[in-house]
Amino acid sequence: MASQLERAMEGLIEVFHSYSSKEGDKYKLSRAEMKNLLQGELADFLTEFVVLVAALTVACNEFFVQSQQK
Repeated sequence: MASQLERAMEGLIEVFHSYSSKEGDKYKLSRAEMKNLLQGELADFLTEFVVLVAALTVACNEFFVQSQQK
């Protein structure tokens, strides 16, 4: 019986091959395939990541603006 980690890894590999087999080498992702994979599988995760980066940027900017005013 496969472990939870083995099943997760198998799932990752299956998703990878579902995108990589569309054009060219089935063991590599083209730029278009990579873009489709990220948008199709990680859209919510990437959106949250971009929000985090934007919030950190705003916080750092406010900190440095206040530091320069002192």
